[in-house]
Amino acid sequence: MLGPGPSLDEAPQHAGEAADPAVPRRPPRRPRIGRFVALLLVILAVPVAVSYASAMLRPSNSGIGVRSVEWLRDNGFAWLVNDVEHTYYSLTAPAKGGPGLKRLPGVGGAVVASARGRRVAAIYHPPRLAPAIHPRLPGEGAWHTTGIDVGGQPAVLLTTYRPDSNYPRLVAGLAWIDHTRATLRLQPGRYEPTGSGPRGTSMVPVALRHRLLATFNSGFKLQDSHGGFYARGHLFAPLVRDRATLVGNRDGSFDVRNWAGGPAPPPGVVFARQNLPLIVDNGVLNPNLSDGPAWGATLGNAIRVWRSGVGVDRRGNLIYAAANDQTVGSLAAILRHAGAVRAMELDINSEWVSFISYAAPGAAGPSNLLAGMNRPATRYLTPDDRDFFSVYAKPKA
Repeated sequence: MLGPGPSLDEAPQHAGEAADPAVPRRPPRRPRIGRFVALLLVILAVPVAVSYASAMLRPSNSGIGVRSVEWLRDNGFAWLVNDVEHTYYSLTAPAKGGPGLKRLPGVGGAVVASARGRRVAAIYHPPRLAPAIHPRLPGEGAWHTTGIDVGGQPAVLLTTYRPDSNYPRLVAGLAWIDHTRATLRLQPGRYEPTGSGPRGTSMVPVALRHRLLATFNSGFKLQDSHGGFYARGHLFAPLVRDRATLVGNRDGSFDVRNWAGGPAPPPGVVFARQNLPLIVDNGVLNPNLSDGPAWGATLGNAIRVWRSGVGVDRRGNLIYAAANDQTVGSLAAILRHAGAVRAMELDINSEWVSFISYAAPGAAGPSNLLAGMNRPATRYLTPDDRDFFSVYAKPKA
C-alpha cells in the first residue's frame, strides 16, 4: 500500500526551477583591495591628525582659526589658503566712491598736544599732512602725542588721514618716531623666526617697560619673505642682498635701506630684519609695485587687505603706516605722502597688523593705533608667536 506522497512544500526541486526566494543569499565578499585602501588612509591620517593636534595644543596667543590656517600653510596647503583668501578678498573689495566720512575715528590713545597746555614746537616735528581729500576733516593729518615725553618732548606722534579720494571712507594710521629720543629693539617671537637661537621672553621684558613707548608688528614669516633675520647677537637666517632691511645700530640709531652687504651684518649692527624689496627708494615709488612678482608670495601686490609698512624720512626719523583695504602701491603712496624717502612693507592681514602706543611708563594705557586692528592692545605684553619691534625712550646720556 502506497503511503501518502510528499506535500507540495516537501516536493524536490527539479533542475531549471527557480530557487526559493525565501532562502537568503550569501553576500558577495568585499574585495580585499578596498580594505587595503581603507587601512592605508587610516595610516596616512594618523600623522596628519597628530601634527594638527600638536599645533593646536602648543602655547599660542593666536586663535584656533588663525593657527589652523597657519598649519595648512606650513604643511603643503599654502596654495589652497592663498586661493581661498584671494577669492574672499576679491569678492569683498571696497567699492569706489560712496559717501565720505563726517569725522575721523580716534587716534589710539593719543592726546592733542595743545590740550596739554604746553608748546611742542621747540624741536623739529613733522608738518601736518597735506589733505588728499578736500575739505579736510577736523584733526585730519594733525600729529598728536601719546602721553609720554622724553626729555620734555614727545618721542612718538600719531595721526590719521584719508589717503585716497577714490575710497573716501578708508582711513590710514601713521606713527612718527623721533630718532633722537627713541630707539628700537627687534624681539624674536615664540615660533618666528624659525630655527634655534636666543629668543628671550618673546614679549616686552618687564625690566624695560618703564622706557616703553610703542610696539609694532614685524614682517612676513621667513619662509614667505625668504629674507634674513639677525637679533640678540644671533643670525637666524642669512641676510640677502637687495632686500629691504630695517636695521638697528649699537648707537641707538636705525634705518630702512636696501641691503648691500654680506649674509652677516657688520660690527655695530644689533638687529636686521628683511622683508621683500623696498617699496619707496629715494622718495620714488618702486616701479614694479603694480605688476611685479616680488610681492606675490601670498596674496600678491594688488589684493586690498590690511597692510603695514615702515620707512624713514630725510632726517632719519621712523614712520610707520597701516590701513585696511590697501595694495602694495597704495601703502607705498601713504608712506611717501607722510615723508618717507625709503620704505618697506611689513606684515599684512588683520591677524598680524598691530601698532600699540602707551599712555604712561610701565606699559600703562595701551591703545591700538586704529580701532580696526583686531588684536588686543596688550598683545606684546605677553609672549607672542611672531617677532615684533618695540620702541623705547633713549636713556639719558
